[in-house]
Amino acid sequence: MAKRVALTGNEAVALAMKQINPDVVAAYPITPQTDIVQYFSSFVADGQVTTEFVRVESEHSAMSAVIGSSAAGARSITATSSQGLALMHEMLHIASSYRLPIVMPVVNRALSGPINIHCDHSDSMNARDTGWIQLYCEDTQEAYDNMFIALKIAEDPRVLTPVMVCFDGFIISHALENLVVEDEDVIKKYVGQFEPDRYLLDVDNPHTIGPLALYDYYFEVKRQQAEVMFHAMDAVSEASAEYGKVTGRNYDLFETYKLDDADVGIIVIGSTAGTARGAVDKLREQGVKAGLIKLRVFRPAPREEIVAAIRHLKALAVMDRADSYAGFGGPLFGEVRSWLYGTGASLPVVNFVYGLGGRDVVVNDVASVYEYLDKLVRNQAPLQLVQYLGVRE
Repeated sequence: MAKRVALTGNEAVALAMKQINPDVVAAYPITPQTDIVQYFSSFVADGQVTTEFVRVESEHSAMSAVIGSSAAGARSITATSSQGLALMHEMLHIASSYRLPIVMPVVNRALSGPINIHCDHSDSMNARDTGWIQLYCEDTQEAYDNMFIALKIAEDPRVLTPVMVCFDGFIISHALENLVVEDEDVIKKYVGQFEPDRYLLDVDNPHTIGPLALYDYYFEVKRQQAEVMFHAMDAVSEASAEYGKVTGRNYDLFETYKLDDADVGIIVIGSTAGTARGAVDKLREQGVKAGLIKLRVFRPAPREEIVAAIRHLKALAVMDRADSYAGFGGPLFGEVRSWLYGTGASLPVVNFVYGLGGRDVVVNDVASVYEYLDKLVRNQAPLQLVQYLGVRE
């Protein structure tokens, strides 16, 4: 029987892992992710799961361990943040190229330096082209739910690709929120048993994992890996829809808020979506037709769906909680502009980089973005492609 409880984001994700009862969890602590593996270790110690809990000496080793266990046919999970994800970077490519259905919660935290333990998206954005699917969460409920959906996506025979479940450090990971926790039997039925088609320890059907591939085959391997992402979109939508039927909580590639009749809109990722809804309501009361898109799936890129949703707007702002250091704004901004290219959509698209290193963003901050867009469409403000929101000059 589903029940409503109060948990932090990290507690909720650890509980989701308990309900999944994976074969292997490789654990290495890093703030603000540490609570996840710490809470899960108590489930192991108390005999509430049958998971093999592997304590390793680094995040690189954690990813290496679950690569080995997943290749051997075991349902495998690890977790990390920030520098830990950066230290894994080499092995992220290995996991995706071997087509291993690993699930990894990533508690978003700024990359050093300077040293910072608070939230931005520089860590997961730094890993956006490693071949992993990326799901982003707005709150604790979504972090909990996405763990199960991620597993379903990763293990889909059409996909067999690792998935990151990304949620904001401290804002979600350590904040106490109400959420609905599903009955364990419901979850076990939804995720099912992992039955790999091929695995390293299948002595009756031997095959090679991780061979040398030079110019004769490397290109074809990478082409197949790229092809997966073209089909992954269907798997993401289907896994989310099935979860909605089971729980009544429906997710899609993105969510919109008061967008259908909007003149100006914002695209945002993560917990700031809740703040942005408050800004939309505030601007609507002032007569500004503001709307919102909360992007939930960033890899694979929901290009066609996003373009269809925003092409009626008169102006769009993309809010990035990371910078690309390319002299042209944040990573999401660059991608959204490229999605629009060649579609005939002519709306101006601008970028607001915000919240780096955990800098607060409040309703009035987001409202100022809408106010700028409103002035832009009325020719009362100059087009400024990249702005930094809330930074001291």
